[in-house]
Amino acid sequence: MIFINNQPKEQLAEYKTMLNMIGSLSNLFSDNAIPYLYYRVAENIFCRAFKADNLSRSDCSADACKDEQGVGLKTFHDNNGKSMQKIAEFNKARNIYEKYLSDHKRLILEIAKMRNKRIEATKAVHGINSILYHCVSRKPGEFLVYEQNMDTIDLNKIRISKSKKIANVVYFTDNKEEYSFNISKSTLFKRFCTPLDRIKLNVEILPDPFDFLTAFLRENKKAGIISKQKRSIILPLYSASRGKVVSKKSGLNQWNAGGRTRKEKEVYIPIPAWIHQSFEGFFPARNIPFKLKLPNGKIIDAKICQDNSKALMSNPNTELGEWLLDGILKIAPGKLVTYELLEEIGIDSVEVEKESRNLFSIYFKEIGSFEDFAKQYTLD
Repeated sequence: MIFINNQPKEQLAEYKTMLNMIGSLSNLFSDNAIPYLYYRVAENIFCRAFKADNLSRSDCSADACKDEQGVGLKTFHDNNGKSMQKIAEFNKARNIYEKYLSDHKRLILEIAKMRNKRIEATKAVHGINSILYHCVSRKPGEFLVYEQNMDTIDLNKIRISKSKKIANVVYFTDNKEEYSFNISKSTLFKRFCTPLDRIKLNVEILPDPFDFLTAFLRENKKAGIISKQKRSIILPLYSASRGKVVSKKSGLNQWNAGGRTRKEKEVYIPIPAWIHQSFEGFFPARNIPFKLKLPNGKIIDAKICQDNSKALMSNPNTELGEWLLDGILKIAPGKLVTYELLEEIGIDSVEVEKESRNLFSIYFKEIGSFEDFAKQYTLD
């Protein structure tokens, strides 16, 4: 196995112990003989045991990374060792491919292109070289742990294997993996086959986990422990006041603005006015420098700029652009960023988390995240 075999033995032992512990509490959720493992818990266990960075805050193709290795975490019923599992959703990019619904070969080609772009964008955002699937499949009394590469889809070898018109599902292969695309749900699936080379963990499910937890809490009277929750906001990568449009002369296309001479990679992330009203004091005052931590771990200088403090910019003001335009969007010099380009990658906003007074972290968010966030704080 690609990742696990390169981890310290004590970390692997801790991982097995925590999986077993969570599996033993399955009767908290159901009375099934198959142990229960919620996917968010699986992510947290993995990152805690292996000291990996948790990427679940970012909407990308990987859930964790360590030492430039990305990891997509999957947990599902074993289903006799052959299971089709969801690996990506394209509902918010439906306008890109819906004109090809009657042409399944062209439809799948467009879906595959977007899937590949998202994988490559994930690598660029987080500074990782490759991504693998880390799977925990479940069967009665057991967890089976195994890994396999997360490959891009070979566009030149796509072959439609069958289509179910009633179910609206297209099955295809690229001679490496089996996939299916559910048109009505805009969801891409991949077949996962349990290999002989896997870790088998026997899980003993506690008959009454409530009694166990009650006894544990009585023995450990540690009340009043309150964790300080970090504050965060979500910002659009487009001009929210104009609808879903990336302005041609501002924001990610600030380099194209008139007036003074502009630098090639000059960009900023727009800050709607209501953000400052609803989150007063979240950012330092205008032109006061602070540190901004990128998803790949790099820390850059940044500040709030322009009239009404409407822009989050780096210092120098090209550094953010070099990362976004070159590293993530991979857009040619002089070409305008469009909202459709963001749709293809599956992101249109960022979450900014306040780590301390002078340190902030930034994460990419999926299509529609800013709209959902705004609904909580505006009347529009």
